[in-house]
Amino acid sequence: MSDPFHQRLHHIAAAGLSGDTAQTSGMRRVEAISGKTVGSKNLWMGQTHVAAHTSSGNHHHGESETAIYIVSGNPSFVFLDDEHGEIRVDTKPGDYIYVPPWVPHREENPDPENEAVVVISRTTQEAIVVNVPDLKWIGPVAISES
Repeated sequence: MSDPFHQRLHHIAAAGLSGDTAQTSGMRRVEAISGKTVGSKNLWMGQTHVAAHTSSGNHHHGESETAIYIVSGNPSFVFLDDEHGEIRVDTKPGDYIYVPPWVPHREENPDPENEAVVVISRTTQEAIVVNVPDLKWIGPVAISES
């Protein structure tokens, strides 16, 4: 629409979330707000579900900044620190995590019985997901040692 003051709001019900988005092993992403779903230009938002006693594959989100809100469960977020090795950030419902661009990480759900659910929002409209074999990285782009 050419009139930015008279556009409609979009309601995405939980049943309307789409699994047709980039995926990483060990987790399931569902998309709520995107160019595909509502025509957004600069925003992507959805959920990630990690089953009980499961770890995701290693990945990063390219140029996108990612904000994460913990809805349920106690997921851990793991990244590599050159000086201290793997660092685990343990969370609980109500916590937030910020993932800078290009930082390889993985989500782990150590709970033996309950799924972990988080809401994710990204500064790029598309869900950039680059799956990588490990948490090593150089410069702005994660590399693979094949």
